[in-house]
Amino acid sequence: MSEHLLTALVDWSRAQFALTAMYHWIFVPLTLGLSFIIAFMHTLYVRSGEEKWKETTKFWMKLFAVNFAIGVATGIILEFEFGTNWSNYSWFVGDIFGAPLAIEGIFAFFMESTFVAVMLFGWGRVNKKFHLWSTWLTAIGTNLSAIWILVANAWMQDPAGTVFNPETARNEMVSFASVVLSETAVNKFLHTITQAYLLGSFFVIGVASWYILKNRHILFAKRSILVASVFGLFASIMVAVTGDGSAYNVAKKQPMKLAAMEGLYNGGENVGLIAIGIAKKGDDAVGIKLPGILSFFATRDFNGYVPGINDLLYGDPDHDIPSTQDRMFSGKIAVDAFKNYKIAFDAGDTVAAAEYKQLLEDNYHNFGYAYFEDVEETVPPVALTFYSFHLMVMLGGYFIFIFAVILFLSLKDKFANKKLLLKLSVLNIFLAYLASQLGWIVAEVGRQPWTIQDILPVQAATSGLQASSVQITFFMFAAIFTALLIAELGIMFKMIKKGPNLNNEEA
Repeated sequence: MSEHLLTALVDWSRAQFALTAMYHWIFVPLTLGLSFIIAFMHTLYVRSGEEKWKETTKFWMKLFAVNFAIGVATGIILEFEFGTNWSNYSWFVGDIFGAPLAIEGIFAFFMESTFVAVMLFGWGRVNKKFHLWSTWLTAIGTNLSAIWILVANAWMQDPAGTVFNPETARNEMVSFASVVLSETAVNKFLHTITQAYLLGSFFVIGVASWYILKNRHILFAKRSILVASVFGLFASIMVAVTGDGSAYNVAKKQPMKLAAMEGLYNGGENVGLIAIGIAKKGDDAVGIKLPGILSFFATRDFNGYVPGINDLLYGDPDHDIPSTQDRMFSGKIAVDAFKNYKIAFDAGDTVAAAEYKQLLEDNYHNFGYAYFEDVEETVPPVALTFYSFHLMVMLGGYFIFIFAVILFLSLKDKFANKKLLLKLSVLNIFLAYLASQLGWIVAEVGRQPWTIQDILPVQAATSGLQASSVQITFFMFAAIFTALLIAELGIMFKMIKKGPNLNNEEA
């Protein structure tokens, strides 16, 4: 395949996967967030026996059900794309990447699919406590699904607990615990899952605020807002805490991503964090800086050293940072050693095979760099990563503040009188979704051009398809996903407009 055709295939494959993932992520966080809020409300009903909590729970369950169904449909397509568009990747890592996805499908998805039916249709048909347990198990099941997906994604960014077998040309798992409990996996799960709780809380508060603005179901709305604001404040604080952990981990495992997040080209000690700024091509971003904060986030030391893009490209001997050119040379040694190992192994030359295997192992950590011709190819899109990161962080700070305000006013029973805040609460649903998508842009665009960090770049991971075939399916999926989203919004808007099935407006 010519270089031009390969570039087109890679670009369209990336675009199609990004399209599917971002559409899928519209539905997933709401499912995760709503599931536990519903479980809390259901618990309040069972403990109190009050019908008002029953109808409150049932209303949010209906919205959950619609979103859950659409999320499943997009998720299935996303997993199939690993085989259709990224078959080289799937072969290369199938022994590791497939394990968490299999667990997700067999255990977690089975669990949530089994109990979601009881949760939705068990009213008056099963014992109250069993029904409540079904709601909690559905919530736990949805979050277990997220664990295994995020473990698989984290492994791509930090390939721990595995070795490469040159006889099969596949990566093999040597420690399941190292894969599941790696620092990257733990941070990614906690940060992503708490962000989903935040979004679910904003959804409940926004819809309930709309009812208050329309002077409908006032007490139902107040109850919902109080529960969601408590849940949301906790989630927003945890998002900030886990975000700090994620930044620290990125600094250790993906320093190029961190440099792109901050638009940092020339590293150093006591590096400031940009609060508000502008990314510049080829030079450090400019703006209002908080002295030493980036160094602290990256090293837990205000005077710690943080490498910039240029340091990572051209090396910094004083801080034991090899140049990308050196890593490309090491990567080519690894690739050549792998090829020669196969030749020696097939010829029965065990001595030569052992030597080449050792050479491969010594340089395998740079294996993916062999596929680059220019060091600049290893730099992610800096401007997109920079602006996505900083807007996400600003929204995160705003979310903590607004949840605290809503909770305080709700406890004082004054929130329903604040029309501006009520209108802002409706808008916050969109802002929560925006922050959610920005987070994935930072995580995935910031690690480009890698499918597996330092081991497998995107150009070596694709399937042998025609770019035109991927183009066609890209536009097909775009139309299908958009139609699904419009259908979901139409159904949910209709349900919201109808409102909860309350016995009276005072319930």
